[in-house]
Amino acid sequence: MSARPRDFPKSKRLLTKGDYRFVFAEPLRVSDAHLTVLARPNGTGTARLGLAISKKNVRRAVDRNRVKRILREAFRTRHAVFPGLDMIVMARNGCAEASTAALRTSFNRHWNQLLQRCAPSSCPSSGPTASC
Repeated sequence: MSARPRDFPKSKRLLTKGDYRFVFAEPLRVSDAHLTVLARPNGTGTARLGLAISKKNVRRAVDRNRVKRILREAFRTRHAVFPGLDMIVMARNGCAEASTAALRTSFNRHWNQLLQRCAPSSCPSSGPTASC
């Protein structure tokens, strides 16, 4: 059974503590008032997403779930643009009050910045330990 474009299979997620440690070790970092995105080339050719939405920054569970749902949907629609990147998205204070459109715009802006930083011309090595 093949994955549908709207699915979010395990192969597209950061699952283990080791996966998160790998990104936190030497990340590319972009941030704004709503989100911080950490990314690192993984050498697999597949983009993967991890979410770190803390209670400290987004108090209510309903708001955390809303933010995660919006971010997963944004990733699903554009994950093919990010071959070989592991990304962790962290919410900042005030993220819960942001509109859906503002969160999507913020996330897409971060993705564009990461694409520019990790373009083949700006990243001399493309191995799994490369940090653009």
